[in-house]
Formats: sequence, structure tokens, C-alpha cells
Amino acid sequence: MKKLLSVLIIVTTLSAFTGDKVILSLVKETTVDSLGACQGISYQKGRVFMYGDREVGMIREYKLVNDSLVYQDKEYKLTVKGQDVINHPTGIAYNGQGPTFIGNSIRLNAEGTKWRAVIYSVNWKGLLKTGTLDGNLLNTIEDDACIQGTRPEYVKYHGKWYVATADYGNNGNEVRLYDPEKLKTCKKTSEPGVLVKKFTCTPWVQNLNWVADKGQLILIQNKIEGRQWRFTYVDLEKSINAGKQVVVSQVDDITRGDELEGFACMGNDRKGVAVTSSRKNNVNYMITQ
Repeated sequence: MKKLLSVLIIVTTLSAFTGDKVILSLVKETTVDSLGACQGISYQKGRVFMYGDREVGMIREYKLVNDSLVYQDKEYKLTVKGQDVINHPTGIAYNGQGPTFIGNSIRLNAEGTKWRAVIYSVNWKGLLKTGTLDGNLLNTIEDDACIQGTRPEYVKYHGKWYVATADYGNNGNEVRLYDPEKLKTCKKTSEPGVLVKKFTCTPWVQNLNWVADKGQLILIQNKIEGRQWRFTYVDLEKSINAGKQVVVSQVDDITRGDELEGFACMGNDRKGVAVTSSRKNNVNYMITQ
């Protein structure tokens, strides 16, 4: 039987992005199981994918029906020959046209001062068909241009698609734009021509979400390391031109102490879904006033 899941819906008015401030109100908290610690969410032409780090890195598929998610009885394991490959997925860059990338951010020490960031080029259609990365892992790329972790998301700049990513830590944080065609074949993001543009940003970015019709990039952040919620809306072009984030609006008044991990607009800038890594209340209803 399909499981009906309530989710966090952010309903924004058209003026929410054009005014000086976006106001989000939390109205309902719910729990989704079987994800491990949920690390993010991706909306793809009516299909919704949530990903986490259960016993292995994995993705589960849902469909948004009214204000609820219906689990589609489809689960995809990020394994090769049964071995965990993308054990801590931290972003899915998909636009339906270019190559698909999945990020993996691996903490190498308890202090969080050493990280391994990897971006994988994958055959997305093949993964959804077979349910694993066997035969569908196209390239493994060391994101050595990063500072701490990787979280790929497609954005459009001057009419061309790029893969944006950002750092999590609190020292020298950047949003970087990679050329997807060069990214899919390189071995390291530090190779010539892969990194195209970048700008500095504030700390603790867990994920990114592109709002195409506004030309805005939402930085899904924690207010402090691993805790509390912050949504920062930046003008992408102005930020690139300035070399630092140019904030359109910021929401950080949601009184939740857990770790916000991801957010995705549901096909437009009026509805969205956010997820946390908590075992309980990891998915919640919200509304924009």
C-alpha cells in the first residue's frame, strides 16, 4: 500500500520574492521514515525525490498530491555491486537536458576540518530504471576546488546552464559555477575551464535551490553549525558581478533547533518542500504570508 505523507509546503505569493522580505510561518510538523538522516530533496517535472544516508546512500521517489506526498514504492540505492558508493548524498543537479550530477560530502575527521568532496556524473534514467549505480556511474570527480563539501544544483546564467555548488563551513565560503560539459569528463574541478564563476557567501550552506523565473538562488542554511534554519535569497547575476552574495531577502525567524538540510520549489515559486535530518518532524508544513 502506498504511504501518504504530509510534507512541508511553503506557499509564496508572487510579491514574496519582489518585496523586501519573505515571511515564512511553520504550521505543521510531520515525520517521514525510511530515509535515514534525510539530506535533501529534488523536484523533477512532477516527480519528487528525497535522499538520505540510511544503511547506504539512497533515494526514494514521491508524488505531490494536493498538500501531501505519496510514496511511489520506488527506491534507488547509490551502490555498485552492493557496495555503498555515494554514502552521504548532498545534492542532485538535474535539469532534464544536461548531464546529471550527485554530490557526496564526506567528513574525514571529528573536528570537521578535513573533508572529501566528490561529484558523480550518473546516467539518471538508468539509475531510475535499474535501482542502483551498476552500469550507471559515468564519472567520479574530485571537487578539490571546494573548501568544505559539495552540493550541486543547476542554475542558468546569461542563457547557459551551469552547475552551482557551495561550501558548508564558516571560513572562506563560496558559491561556485562549473561548466557541466567540462565537469562531466574531468577528474578534478580544479582543472582548467571547469570553474567559470564564483562569489563569497555566508556560512553553513546545506543545499541550493534555483528559482528560475526570478534569477534567484536560495541558500538553504543553518544559523549555526548543524542547527537552526535560514533561507537566504540571493540575486545570482548581481552576486557574480559583485563577487559576493547580494541578498534579496533572508528568512531566519523560524524557531526550529534541528538541522535544515534541503529545500525544493515544487514546479514554481509558490510551493516548496523542505527537509531536515531529524528522526522526527523531518518534514513540515509552512506558509508564506
